[in-house]
Amino acid sequence: MHNGTGLKIFSGKSNEPLAREICEYLDVPLGDVLVTAFPDSESFVRYNENIRGTDVFLVQSTSSPANHNVMELLIMIDAAKRASAARVTAVLPFFGYARQDRKDQPRVPITSKLVANLLVAAGVNRVLTMDLHAQQIQGFFDIPVDHLYASPVFFDELKSKDVSNLTIFSPDVGGMKMANAYAEVLGCPLGFVAKRRTGASTVEAMNLVGEVDGREILLVDDMTETAGTLTAAAKLLKERGAQKVSALVSHCVLNDTGKDRLKQGNLDELITTNSVSMNTDGLPIRQMSVAPLLGEAIKRTHTDNSISTLFEIKGF
Repeated sequence: MHNGTGLKIFSGKSNEPLAREICEYLDVPLGDVLVTAFPDSESFVRYNENIRGTDVFLVQSTSSPANHNVMELLIMIDAAKRASAARVTAVLPFFGYARQDRKDQPRVPITSKLVANLLVAAGVNRVLTMDLHAQQIQGFFDIPVDHLYASPVFFDELKSKDVSNLTIFSPDVGGMKMANAYAEVLGCPLGFVAKRRTGASTVEAMNLVGEVDGREILLVDDMTETAGTLTAAAKLLKERGAQKVSALVSHCVLNDTGKDRLKQGNLDELITTNSVSMNTDGLPIRQMSVAPLLGEAIKRTHTDNSISTLFEIKGF
């Protein structure tokens, strides 16, 4: 369908470095678009090149400031549709509002469904995203959603390491499925932290289940914001005799509280992706690039090829 049309990639303001890396991987130039704001903070978008009949991909992580970045993406979609783009795909390396995926208390919204509706209403044809907080969010869209996993990128990194003394830990019971997948692939024992949450940003870590004493621990989670769960778990693991505690998270959307907690040193290293643009100076953070993964998915979407092989883990 789109093989004969040109491929164009544009970036919003939220994660331009990643968009540039994707373009380098694909050997295509980053599209020329003006994304700015009026003095009253209204977003404004203008494509500075002809996109009529082209296959357009818009790269935007809806991280902080989330509302601004969502609105910017909606306006970019609208502008592309009105400029007669043949197809518009929203590439969301990080899909914000994903934690608001159900009514877990009375009189609250299901905001991830609302964001899905807004994207579709703006005219997007398909969505490409990575490591959603909840799988069912794909079903909130009535358009195709390609949901990638960062795990092949992490496995590539982990397979070069000695894992004979490693235990994979989930920082909570909810993340057991994800942690179990890592433990199975790496052939490591599995453990979890049974915790009690005392508030939205405060966690009271409780008991540990699994081999800890004298072991290296790798905590696995999908995202961290205040780093409360991870640092509390790391502190507890160290108290119980863990040699070294690292963490692996797909999306690192750290706020100032999170940065301060990381500086306290309970967590030896935080391995994450560049799905969210951030300054890692002075923090024990190592970012792995997901540009090849997203770039490959964009190329295959453009040429109407299957992306399912991107889920295969090489070398295990």
